[in-house]
Amino acid sequence: MTALHDTPYSWTRLAITLLISATGNVGMWAIITIMPQVEADFGIDRADAALPYTMTMVGFALGNLLIGRAVDRFGVTTALIGAAVMIAAGFALAAAAPGVGVFTLLHFIIGFGTAASFGPLMADISHWFLKRRGVAVAVAASGNYISGAFWPWALSGVLTDLGWRGVYSWLAVIVVAVVVPLALFLRRKLPAEATALSDSASAARTQSAGLGYRPLALLLGAAGIGCCVAMSMPQVHIVSYCTDLGYGPAVGAEMLSLMLLGGVASRLVSGAISDRLGGVATVLIGSTLQCLALVLYLPWDGLMPLYVVSLVFGLAQGGIVPGYAIIVREYMPARVAGTWVGFVMMSTVAGMALGGWLSGWIFDVTGSYEAAFLNGIAFNLVNIAILGTLLMRTRTPRTVAA
Repeated sequence: MTALHDTPYSWTRLAITLLISATGNVGMWAIITIMPQVEADFGIDRADAALPYTMTMVGFALGNLLIGRAVDRFGVTTALIGAAVMIAAGFALAAAAPGVGVFTLLHFIIGFGTAASFGPLMADISHWFLKRRGVAVAVAASGNYISGAFWPWALSGVLTDLGWRGVYSWLAVIVVAVVVPLALFLRRKLPAEATALSDSASAARTQSAGLGYRPLALLLGAAGIGCCVAMSMPQVHIVSYCTDLGYGPAVGAEMLSLMLLGGVASRLVSGAISDRLGGVATVLIGSTLQCLALVLYLPWDGLMPLYVVSLVFGLAQGGIVPGYAIIVREYMPARVAGTWVGFVMMSTVAGMALGGWLSGWIFDVTGSYEAAFLNGIAFNLVNIAILGTLLMRTRTPRTVAA
């Protein structure tokens, strides 16, 4: 096993994957960084200024599915280079956008290309590990959160000196300059016998579950929507929630940063746990802890309790989304991994988009976020029920891989 998977090259490939992920995912966070300047420049209200982010997420969701399929067919290097060119073109054209309509539509292209650095990269790195697959996928997924923590800070000086158009012009150059050369290091193919070994383990687990690939993927997709509708409530609305409580948006931003930092730690720990317990059990644990963290938001709205609960929430939820990619690789063969990891990642992004909007709608109707938190808890319970059922049907010992 060790001669085929978990080799020194596997770890080198993982380091390159993390660098690509941390750079390529800038497309998700850039609009958040420049949103106030865009609002002022185009003379639009807050809702219109947020539409480019919505289009980014729509493109990101669809890109995870379609680029995942492209990885299965053409390889990860070709997909990453094409995506980098797409992101760069989106940024360059958006920097020259004459109006907010064009600017908004171009973010679909940016989001679509950005997706290559999320689900498809997790699918690719999963092929190179067996014993430490959970850790490897978690590290690859952490690039998204690292990108969110690094780029807003790194771009702050450029934003001050050159404005948002300067930021986008620089990003068009940076993405191509970093991602394209690094992608060339991922051209190496996995030995056929390594793929056969991994696929034999996946086939044994799938047979134990009594499910085909498509029904299993649909179940995971439904579970992903459930958990991410719940996840989106604090992540999307914590700044607004803190503002309504009188703490101000800066405090809410600090709590969001705590969630992201907690999420990075959670992803790494959850990856190690999944190597021992399996993906289904690990995601079920994370989802249960996330539900408990959501419950903690209901009785406590003091400043310090909210900081603590936000950190707890980040530590609970960070490992959930990459856990789905681990499950796919545990139960599906390498030849379709990109497609089905992309499908499940698309479902989780759709859950985030739905949950963000739904929580806002509930707030508009009720005038309070309490019902929105309860809605998140309800969706989370659906997720727990699906994962619990799947766990009961897939209790094959992980030693089957040996």
